[in-house]
Amino acid sequence: MAEQKITTSVIREKKIKGEKITMLTAYDYATAIVLDESGVDIILVGDSLGMVVLGYDSTLPVTMEDMLHHTKAVARGTKRALVIADMPFLSYQVSTEEALRNAGKFLKEAGAQGVKLEGGREIADLIRKITSIGIPVMAHLGLTPQSVHQLGGYKIQGKDDATAKKLIEDARMIEEAGAFSVVLECVPAALAGKISQAVAIPTIGIGAGVDCDGQVLVINDMLGMFERFTPKFVKKYGNLNAQMKEGVKKYIDEVKSGAFPDEEHSI
Repeated sequence: MAEQKITTSVIREKKIKGEKITMLTAYDYATAIVLDESGVDIILVGDSLGMVVLGYDSTLPVTMEDMLHHTKAVARGTKRALVIADMPFLSYQVSTEEALRNAGKFLKEAGAQGVKLEGGREIADLIRKITSIGIPVMAHLGLTPQSVHQLGGYKIQGKDDATAKKLIEDARMIEEAGAFSVVLECVPAALAGKISQAVAIPTIGIGAGVDCDGQVLVINDMLGMFERFTPKFVKKYGNLNAQMKEGVKKYIDEVKSGAFPDEEHSI
């Protein structure tokens, strides 16, 4: 019997049942297959690919073309998990018409089942419009990387009473607008717990404590593939950087010594 396809309804039900939600990023076909077959609930094609795949210093340079290209690859490798794509910087901020067209491309052209937008009350009306035409929206509050310059850097959000109150209000507004879930990034754990109780939609934390309804990490960080910068909240479940270097060095040594290819690996 085939495993149940994860939909936005299944994600909502998990919160009701008290079941934790798992989300990881993927940017290519092969990784998507591994995550999907491992049983992760949601695969996020994050604009974090700008930093861990394309080598930019931030997510800001990532284009719609970049995101569509990688989302198509991930969607082709995914059968069970829910595929959500990040809408990149300036793909939804300029006009409602452009935002609707770009959101639609992720479903129509790339095979995603929903999109993720950064922001709170300022994008509530946009979330309402996007969801009204049948496109599921995951929201993103707290540290929103596309607003890194306005926020003054990658800093913890909601540390004082005023900003904490605003984040709770924002979460309620985006829920009312129709978002099916919300990512909470770099929000103090106690506040993330309050937000999780304040809304009926699932919260997915990244550096936001255990009381969120689910968790997300960047795959390159949690498997130890990308070592130039590792956020404090990342737990490494592997050290692929070291393993890959070891394999490559062994290959180089064997080619130089003539040990590879041997008879077994020759035609």
